[in-house]
Amino acid sequence: MRRLQRKLLNAGTLSIGQPGVHETAITMIRITAAEALLRTLAAEDLRWAFGVVGGKLAPLLQALSRQQRVRYVGVRHESAAAMMAAGVAAGGGGMAIAMAEMGPGGLNLAAGLGGARNNGLPVLALTTDQHRAAAYPHKGMFMDMDLRALFATVTKWNAVVGDARRVPELARQAMREALSGRPGPVHLDLPHDVLAQTVDYADDEFDLAPAHYRATIGPRPAAAAVEAAAALLRGAERPLIVAGGGVIAAGAEALALTLARRLQAPLLPTQMALGVLPSDDPLFIGQGGLIGGEPVLRALAEADVVLAIGCRWSSWMWDEQGPLVRRPQRLIALNTDPAALGAPALHELAMQADAGLALADLLAALGARGAAAPAPGPWLARLQGLRDAHRARIEALAAEPGAVMHPAALALAIGRAMPKDALAVYDGGHTSFWSNDCTPVHAPRTRLHEPGMSHLGFGLPAALALQLLHPGRAVFHLTGDGSFGYTLNELDSARRHGLPVITIVHDNASWGVIGHGQSRAGFEFASGLEGCDYAAIARGFGCHGEVVTEAGQIAGAIDRARASGLPAVIDARTRFVPHPCMPAFGAMNRYGGAG
Repeated sequence: MRRLQRKLLNAGTLSIGQPGVHETAITMIRITAAEALLRTLAAEDLRWAFGVVGGKLAPLLQALSRQQRVRYVGVRHESAAAMMAAGVAAGGGGMAIAMAEMGPGGLNLAAGLGGARNNGLPVLALTTDQHRAAAYPHKGMFMDMDLRALFATVTKWNAVVGDARRVPELARQAMREALSGRPGPVHLDLPHDVLAQTVDYADDEFDLAPAHYRATIGPRPAAAAVEAAAALLRGAERPLIVAGGGVIAAGAEALALTLARRLQAPLLPTQMALGVLPSDDPLFIGQGGLIGGEPVLRALAEADVVLAIGCRWSSWMWDEQGPLVRRPQRLIALNTDPAALGAPALHELAMQADAGLALADLLAALGARGAAAPAPGPWLARLQGLRDAHRARIEALAAEPGAVMHPAALALAIGRAMPKDALAVYDGGHTSFWSNDCTPVHAPRTRLHEPGMSHLGFGLPAALALQLLHPGRAVFHLTGDGSFGYTLNELDSARRHGLPVITIVHDNASWGVIGHGQSRAGFEFASGLEGCDYAAIARGFGCHGEVVTEAGQIAGAIDRARASGLPAVIDARTRFVPHPCMPAFGAMNRYGGAG
């Protein structure tokens, strides 16, 4: 009987059931594990795979070459593959694949996943390894590495696939883990012989829609919690809404803004939620936490009721004592991740829920209101005045004379020259402060930063990802010279794949923040980066490159860069000047008695 079943399987069809009652035809297909993996992932509509080609990856590369759904983009370093996949997620393109060969390839890939892990961005990391006879435990062959142990520190979940028959099951589990609760990266390690293994799969194995193996809706908040939150907000004199990355992930920006208008409450985006409201909106008082300036610090300190939506209270919103919202202020915490409720900020009320569902219920509980929004209260008006004063201070700094361009002057010139529909990525510790202040923002997912890990060098890979998602729009990479050095080799990837990202380097020829700290301590050591012409490096990669030394040259340089149709680098020579929010940033770093 078993021999007959095997013959039928190999022939392609096996019928089960009693004739004349229910007869089901199972069509079997014989394919490699690599092909089965791509067929399983098709249900999730993954469109991008990033990596460096390698010999042990050959079965997966061959499978990619034989299909059209997933576009493979080759990079020059595996960490950039992980950063590009994270950029796809942050830019609204869903999940993407970041792949690497065993050993050093896996080490490089893991280095780029920290940002995805800390920022709650779903990525599927795929690695290969030695064949099963020599791996887990490894026997000492060249390029040996226990990648399961390595990736456990930078992913939500990971597994080794020991048999090709388990590929569909484990791929679906990976997607379930990546997209459940707080999203994050996941990892599958497939030994080389497993990737190449050919087995029989039922063809309906690949017909399962995501709704059949993971939750795709919810969770919804408890009705009692919604009513309690509405009561707190009704009684608030100085309500504040903090919008985190969970608002963006849920596509709930419009609901958050509707609630803010309903309450006439300032709406403060974290760095993962830039664009929740436009920067010219009356409810905008700043963004990004403590680097948003005095109005943001005052709002966090003075609000009597704070609604934090999809926010995990990272140290960008701390001082020496921890989170800037603390008792007797009343915090309403709303998050899909139970671990983000009650820590590090204590709450008055918590709701474990999807941001969109919770906001819709909260608006309903607050009741209908006429078309006209209430007039701004005196507290909001005072915060708006502080915001105007902060902006005026930045403008005054930009006007300060000097032999070398002021970073505020450069950042303002960039912001004024960028097209309104442009996208931008901020990279570099100090450069991102100036960019956050001086770059107008009009919509969500158009300004990316990497606050969770603050991994220097993520900017160019993330900008390339945005360009892939939006081929007709201008994409800017605003970076410091130190951070640019980490991934400038990806200019080659940009040229080969036709991605005309414009990189503008705040080139102060130093590790600026480090040098500033050393000078305050009375010494200087190894913080200089003099003598590098980034425009010439760009031209060496076949890209457009030019040097500017004055803010008035920026607009023309951007026009020429766009006209070239090439990836471009504008090397903007500037000086280091501490951003006005550096004292607040320093206070955060003193939490718990640190230096």
